[in-house]
Amino acid sequence: MRLLLCALLLAATACTPVPPPPVTARMVLPDLPPMRRFAGPSVTPPRRANADMAEDFMDLSFRLESGRELAVFTRFEGPVRVRMIGAVPPSAPEDLRRLLSRLRNEAGIDIIQSADPDSEVSIEFLPLRTMQRMVPQAACFVAPRVGSSREYRRARRAMIDWYTLTSRERAVIFIPSDTAPQEVRDCLHEELAQALGPLNDLYRLPDSVFNDDNIHTVLTGFDILMLRAYYAPELRNGMTARDVAVRLPALLARLNPRGEAVRPRRPEITPRAYADAIETALGPGTSESRRRSAAVTAMNIARANGWKDARAGFTWLALGRLSLGYDAEVAEFAFRQAAAIYHSQPGLALHAAHADMQLAAFALSQGRANETIALADASIPAVSAAENAALLAHFLMVKAEALDMLGRSGEARQVRLDSLGWARYGFASDTEVWGRLMNIAALSPVQRARHP
Repeated sequence: MRLLLCALLLAATACTPVPPPPVTARMVLPDLPPMRRFAGPSVTPPRRANADMAEDFMDLSFRLESGRELAVFTRFEGPVRVRMIGAVPPSAPEDLRRLLSRLRNEAGIDIIQSADPDSEVSIEFLPLRTMQRMVPQAACFVAPRVGSSREYRRARRAMIDWYTLTSRERAVIFIPSDTAPQEVRDCLHEELAQALGPLNDLYRLPDSVFNDDNIHTVLTGFDILMLRAYYAPELRNGMTARDVAVRLPALLARLNPRGEAVRPRRPEITPRAYADAIETALGPGTSESRRRSAAVTAMNIARANGWKDARAGFTWLALGRLSLGYDAEVAEFAFRQAAAIYHSQPGLALHAAHADMQLAAFALSQGRANETIALADASIPAVSAAENAALLAHFLMVKAEALDMLGRSGEARQVRLDSLGWARYGFASDTEVWGRLMNIAALSPVQRARHP
């Protein structure tokens, strides 16, 4: 289940006391450029030790997010057909086509798109409000043994419990029909991967969509390796954890020979208390003060465990996000701490970009145009490789404002136009696109001087 967490992107107005101009659905907005899409994935093979990834595989495959342990290994046997039903968003068919192509070519799974009502996997698009009547805190989710929302509502609880499976034969994925194209794509990647393979999420994973931090949102090299292992001939339905653990070292050595030469790091298992604190801090329906308190709890857990990895950075990132609009100095300090942790570790360039986006916004609001541009230029390659259009649009928007501050209006105009094309994919509506652009413009001292 992909949780409906608060976005860790820019809360632009919190960096400055000047309120941005309001955007309403009644405004007459100029035409936007066409939606931009990424040409294709830039996938980096996993760089961690096979011994560490074997432990990851076991924790992903034999434990649910609730902590319950699964008795046996399960997967689909034979070809997997995937159908889309409901109010399918215009962007979804192409994103599903690309995803299925990756699953076939990179993960070796026999999977195709189909219109057959008996398809093994159904993807149903529903209004967010309708979907959350089924699972209130879900941005999207997957359930076994059923093929539609009607069947899901009628099913007994035990029937849609992954714990009761001994094999996988049917599953349904629910995705909002009224959300951003990027969010639809992200849900397709995470939920279809979980319908096919791992059912758990682990905060210790720095390179995976199977992590509730939502930093990675399209399948990574690690995720593809896990799925290749899931559908390898060495494994089959009904195996116990011991059966799988015995076969896994040789299996990973065959699939990922480079991982044999990497020294294991054996990261500590994340305590349930940390996951609970992060969910409270970033989940819906909680007061701001309680969110900040939960973020501090998560940070204390990270410190007590001596973490210096992505989890430690994420606690600072969360605290910074929750401090925007409450204490700008605390927020900026927290983002600098997150950035320092992420930049100090290999393989965390995308994580660092999330922190650096916030620092770029602070730099812009304080008139430091060259620093803003430098942060944007350093982060854009990693953001583009990860296919995060929303984050890319934000970086381009702040860069455009910084270029304007330096009197480079021609460059600013082109960068701003580019940002709008990516924003149309990253955000839910054209009104939201313009709202984001105007919010970021309100950070610039130049814009504030023009519109006191």
